[in-house]
Amino acid sequence: MKSHWQILVVDDESVMAESMAAWLREDGYAVDTAASGAEAVALARSNSYAMCFVDLKMPGGMDGIETMMEVKKIQPEAVVIIITAYATVDTAIAAIKEGALEYIVKPCNPEEISILVQRTIKVKNLQRENEILRKKLSRKYHVHDIVTKNARMQDLLHLTREIAGLRSTVLIRGESGTGKELVARAIHFSGCRAKARFVAVSCAALAETLLESELFGYEKGAFTGANAQSKGKFELADGGTIFLDEVGDISPKLQADLLRVLQERRFFRVGGNEEIRVDARVIAATNKDLAKLVEEGTFRDDLYYRLNVIEIQIPPLRERREDIPMLAAHFVDRLNHELGRAVECLSSEALRVLMDHNWPGNVRELENAIERALVTCRSTELTRDDFGFLGQSRNSHTWVIPPNTTLADIEKQAIKVTLERTSGNVKEAAAILDIDRSTLYEKIKRYEIARA
Repeated sequence: MKSHWQILVVDDESVMAESMAAWLREDGYAVDTAASGAEAVALARSNSYAMCFVDLKMPGGMDGIETMMEVKKIQPEAVVIIITAYATVDTAIAAIKEGALEYIVKPCNPEEISILVQRTIKVKNLQRENEILRKKLSRKYHVHDIVTKNARMQDLLHLTREIAGLRSTVLIRGESGTGKELVARAIHFSGCRAKARFVAVSCAALAETLLESELFGYEKGAFTGANAQSKGKFELADGGTIFLDEVGDISPKLQADLLRVLQERRFFRVGGNEEIRVDARVIAATNKDLAKLVEEGTFRDDLYYRLNVIEIQIPPLRERREDIPMLAAHFVDRLNHELGRAVECLSSEALRVLMDHNWPGNVRELENAIERALVTCRSTELTRDDFGFLGQSRNSHTWVIPPNTTLADIEKQAIKVTLERTSGNVKEAAAILDIDRSTLYEKIKRYEIARA
């Protein structure tokens, strides 16, 4: 997976810089060159480098050690190798002291350079894989792990930071696959309960009696097979957070039991007489309209109000299509390491397929689609053919421009459709259209467009 790591060569001698760059490119690495420290720092601000080879003596007021220090301020994880034709013990000590991994002397041996880079990149790959595995094992996600540039999602993430330290119950609403549990984990791990447990329970996956035992635990002999006392999820979440997924599916009896826990912070294990007190923050999630279920009489209104202290509504992926390229790139990068693949990017045609798809399964479906495409891909680029299994979205359509349509007509239609998609949210619509809000307000007024 060499192509995923970029290398920077900094040397005022162009022949030396290009020679080293050529060696590294032959080994399969992506390489940039810079002729001065200032140019190297500028490149480091816009690119991510795994390694930097920096010449010690360079004109222009910034030597190799100063360049290394500036680059590492921007990219602390970058490995820097100092190269020089003027080797002394003092300069070697200074270079290592300031953070250089190695100190090598010109003329450089291509084979030694290859071995050094190979060894460094191997460590980098292991570090990244370990970080992914740590997250996967602990499922410990923070707000900054949620990939988005959508205005509504940004507002949502701001809200999660504000409420992270509170005890109030949170109700997260959204379609399946939008990332409700990810948001719940972000709230938990951003607040004062982060060091305690986050316990997730799927309320739709278990029958009533099993779910009751799962939530509240049971005493020995409470039922056939109860050979020992067992703590429930609420007890396990004491001091932390319990996440009740698909809470709209619980039975009337469990609704009453849950209401009591929310009101009194105590309960009985199944078959028990000892009252258990807990301090667990409750975050519930559902893809159903609980207010409608209350009207229909299938969900308790008092429980609904207890759960709905703070409500978070996650928009479906089809309403935040500007996030699709970022999410796709994120999944490609992560799944490359998990699956041992070396796919570099998506073609523009593949990206268009993803943008046009309606994503009924939302972000989860997108992740699964990227994984399937990576498994079957036979090149370093995902193409339209790799996503042939998606087919034509039932709800997608191509806008055919009618004859004699003016540019103003097209602009008006684009604004109208975007406002409908964002439910009249001008801030979000402006972000999607990539214009200032003041400009959008002016165009709404000019075209007499009604906001939803």
